[in-house]
Amino acid sequence: MADWMTELPSAAQLYLEGRRLDEVECVISDLPGIARGKAVPATKFQRQEYFHLPDSIFYQTITGDWGEAAGEDGFIEKDMILRPDMTTATAAPWTADWTLQVIHDAYDRDSNPVPYSPRNVLKRVVNLYREQGWEPVVAPEMEFFLVARNLDPAHEIKPMMGRSGRPAAARQAYSMTAVDEFGPVIDDIYDFAEAQGFEIDGITQEGGAGQLEINLIHGDPVKLADEVFYFKRLIREAALRHDCYATFMAKPIADEPGSAMHIHHSILDTQTGKNLFSGPQGGETDAFLHFIAGLQNHMPDALAVIAPYVNSYRRYVKDHAAPINLEWGRDNRTTGIRVPLSKSESRRVENRLAGMDCNPYLGIAASLACGYLGLMEGKKPKPEFKGDAYDGDGDIPQVLGNALDLFEEATKLHEVLGPEFARVYAIVKRAEYDEFLQVISPWEREHLLMNV
Repeated sequence: MADWMTELPSAAQLYLEGRRLDEVECVISDLPGIARGKAVPATKFQRQEYFHLPDSIFYQTITGDWGEAAGEDGFIEKDMILRPDMTTATAAPWTADWTLQVIHDAYDRDSNPVPYSPRNVLKRVVNLYREQGWEPVVAPEMEFFLVARNLDPAHEIKPMMGRSGRPAAARQAYSMTAVDEFGPVIDDIYDFAEAQGFEIDGITQEGGAGQLEINLIHGDPVKLADEVFYFKRLIREAALRHDCYATFMAKPIADEPGSAMHIHHSILDTQTGKNLFSGPQGGETDAFLHFIAGLQNHMPDALAVIAPYVNSYRRYVKDHAAPINLEWGRDNRTTGIRVPLSKSESRRVENRLAGMDCNPYLGIAASLACGYLGLMEGKKPKPEFKGDAYDGDGDIPQVLGNALDLFEEATKLHEVLGPEFARVYAIVKRAEYDEFLQVISPWEREHLLMNV
């Protein structure tokens, strides 16, 4: 084993024990959360300190088009310097040879972090907390669907065929029998996760047909975002081995629940290690309420980040396991902001608005940014909502265009996430939305062609 490989995380070393490393995938997340980068022979990776990619990868829409976000220099596709974070080195166990993946950080030619690289955006927000003597802690929950192969976009997405030979059943939340239907896929997910050194807190069947949820152990926001970034690829690869797709669309199947990335938040005092949300006697603190107020006051402005596509807004439907407003409540899953049952030292706030289709770095960054603004502003939230929050009024944008309008004017949020990131993100998402508006849907053809 080469000298540099002795510094690899223990799971990567264990994966390669007694084997020769063939290849290293040098990856970085773009704005949608797609892994971009290069695959290089292991011997070449050993010799290189960095590699280059053009900054234009951050100007690209989900369709492969471009937003005019290059700035004063114009669209010259400047090279970025991408340096590996070796703490992220992990196996790619689905490949035919012995391969590692390594997440890289993006810098400009003056060694400044590229401000619109999603991992850098999250690092910026985490550092703002640390400057105040706080350590943010998050725990993401990942919901997704296992669906039948869909080779024609004109066809509706259908649930995958289960082990029994029947399509996956809906409305079987928490059913162990339903989980068993996907046993071979789940076995590969566990095997891949173990090879990559990831700890899964649990897998459950959700309410949708073929919908599963994976919970991750709480920890450092950047580390957890790295894991979600890796997990999306891992789960897709496990599904493909069994003739089905894993999709992280917010709402892939009509009349079924959507898929969320619920984010649990707590804040530790750096000096004492105590939970900022709990007082000496275990009661709720002012900081706890300020954080909730921050989510209520600023999450509408951040919605275009945590619900980044036109499909995202189809999830916010009454009585379909997704919030329609920013009410908060204790142990109440109908609210957008939930305080789960816990011991005082584990007191946390759950943001239930983020969709699983969001970039994990940006989704966690945006949620933390709203909470940070709440802590800095010191405002109180609205009174706790008692009862069914679906009986309340919706108070979040219902379409991406309206969410982008709010995001583009949200200067306080821009200062936390980074003004240059906000500029680029708004331009790219607006280009994407304008492109969508040029598409005529089957609904329009069916109901308007001969009737209006």
